[in-house]
Amino acid sequence: MTVIESPRTPARPAPRRGRNLEKWGWIYMRASGVALVVLVFGHLFVNLMVGEGVKAIDFGFVGGKWADPFWQWWDVLMLWLALIHGANGMRTIVNDYTSPGAVQRILKGALLVAAVVLLVLGTLVVFTFDPCPAGSPAELLPSFCPAA
Repeated sequence: MTVIESPRTPARPAPRRGRNLEKWGWIYMRASGVALVVLVFGHLFVNLMVGEGVKAIDFGFVGGKWADPFWQWWDVLMLWLALIHGANGMRTIVNDYTSPGAVQRILKGALLVAAVVLLVLGTLVVFTFDPCPAGSPAELLPSFCPAA
């Protein structure tokens, strides 16, 4: 005799209660996407429209911009939001196209390592950038450096 289960019987166990990380990942993607639109268009406007436009972007332009803590934090926030947004998107793709197991864990671990390394290096570049390094020949320094 064959028994057919009731159609209302769940195929899998009910989801566990507590923190729902997928929900928070989904919310982060929406919030960071909106913030990134503002940050990226602000970045593009300042770099391309204000002043002399794209022909003025050089080492001195970046050095002068990053001399202001406001622009340092603007660029770091854009870096962090974009990298975490992209890594979370890639994590979603890994979840969609791989089965749970060793391969999925390795791919997610590689994503995590890559994101952390890029976040640390990018943040260090922005906050430790010195356009006027001590001991450099004056002819190699930008015009705004005291020794130039």
